[in-house]
Order: sequence, then C-alpha cells, then structure tokens
Amino acid sequence: SPGALRRAGNEEFRRGQYGPAAALYTRALQRLEGSGTARGRERSVLLANRAACHLKDGACSLCVADCTSALELVPFSIKPLLRRAAAYEALERYPLAYVDYKTVLQVDCSVQAAHDGVNRMTKALLEKDGVNWRQKLPPIPTVPVSAQTRWSVPSARAPGANAPPATASQGEPGGSTAAGMERARTLKEEGNELVKKGNHKKAVEKYSESLKLNKECATYTNRALCYLTLKQYKEAAQDCTEALKLDPKNVKALYRRAQALKELKDYKSSIADIKSLLKTEPKNTAALKLLQELNRA
Repeated sequence: SPGALRRAGNEEFRRGQYGPAAALYTRALQRLEGSGTARGRERSVLLANRAACHLKDGACSLCVADCTSALELVPFSIKPLLRRAAAYEALERYPLAYVDYKTVLQVDCSVQAAHDGVNRMTKALLEKDGVNWRQKLPPIPTVPVSAQTRWSVPSARAPGANAPPATASQGEPGGSTAAGMERARTLKEEGNELVKKGNHKKAVEKYSESLKLNKECATYTNRALCYLTLKQYKEAAQDCTEALKLDPKNVKALYRRAQALKELKDYKSSIADIKSLLKTEPKNTAALKLLQELNRA
C-alpha cells in the first residue's frame, strides 16, 4: 500500500539512504496515481518527502519541482515551503528563497529555521542588490487565516528543512485506515478550536478520541498543554513522554514536560529537558526563561 511504501521510505531516509528512500516515495506516488482517488494530502506528503531526499542529495531543481507540486495540492504547507526555500538558497536564487521563508513565518511565526533563513537572505540580497533590494522581490503571497497556525494555538510543529519526513501514522499495524486518519485529524482540529475558546476539559476529550485512532506527536503535546492548564501535571508529563517516543527532539514536548516536572518539584529532570531542548533551539526564549526560574528553584 502507499502507506507501507511511505513508511519504508521514511525508514531509509532516517538511515541516510536518500536514493532508495526517494525510489520508495516514487512507487507510493505511482500507486496513488493508479488508484484514481483524489488523495491530495497523501500525495503532497509523499512529494514533500521525496523533495527532502533530493535536497539531501543536492538535486535542488528536482527538490523545487516536487515542493511546488506538493504546494499545489496543499497550499501553504510548511515542510515543502521550507525545503523549497533551502533548495532555492542552494541555487543562489535568494529572492525566491526569501519569499518562501517569509511565507512560512506567516503560517507559523515560531519556525526558527524560517527566521534564520530570512536573516541569511536579507544579508545576501543586501550584498547583491544594495539598499533597494526589496524593490526587486517577487510578491510575497498573503496566507489566508485558515492556513495560519500561531504559537498560542497548539499546532503540529514543523521541523527544519532537513528533518526526516513525518510519519503521519505510527498507529497499530493495519489499524489506521485513511478514514480513521481523517477522523483523527478532524477530532484534533475540534480540540484545537476548543483550546482557542479556553475549554480545555472538552478539548482533552477530543484529543483522547483522536489518539485512539492515530497516535500523533502534535496531538499528545496539545493534550499536554490542556493538562498543564488543568493542573494535571502527571498526565501532562506522561503525554509529553509519549510524544517524545514518536519524535525524540520535539521542542514543545520537551518544554511542556519541563513545565510539568517543575510543578511536580522534580527540578533535576525538568532542567535536563530544557537542556536537551536548547541543543535544538539555543535561542528559545521561553526555555531560557524557564531555565532561569529552575535554577532559582
């Protein structure tokens, strides 16, 4: 099945076998073409994953092409935007890279890789085109509100352009059907809406239902956020631990587990989590502030 091929591709990617991974993603895409269904989101993920392989192998033009196709299927997806930006940057097409990095920040202003990219491109364009460099830029697209995920709202955190492709489903073998995945995503989004309204208890119920269908990192960190607000610190820490099994460097999971452990007065473990987080994001201001508090605790 396309899902099995994608998971096999992700495995190869993690082992650094980018050529074989790309071949598996290509086979999965051919299966989806053949199945005649309009599974746009799945095709978009596969294209973005294959783009990551091209980027690692230095095939930047192929990376750009796959990202562009992925974004036609699912506009404003963070991973294809970041990967295309990195490819444009490698091709020294700095104005296009700048536009993609800027677009990512409109979608989610907390993506560090995009902030860094904008800074690098600004410097490069200033050197190349002088003080009026902005006048030569192509237009930056306006991201519709529906596609924006803000830091305050729980969201699936986008890893940097070189992070391994997402495994959309770690669910039980054979247990996660496309319909189940879709339902899980709907429940997660309903949970996110409830969080925005401040109804954390109800949100927990939605996330719990979603997790029965699909064990996803972002759903665990979202539920952990609710548990923190509800002062259920043990449950919050547990959810973060589950999230970290799926994504060992997840910044939100490390930060929220540190918050929970601090409330549970396990300062040593809390400090350890913040230190691992800072290895990934040394400038994370929230984490640095928490570390200061912990050192005083």
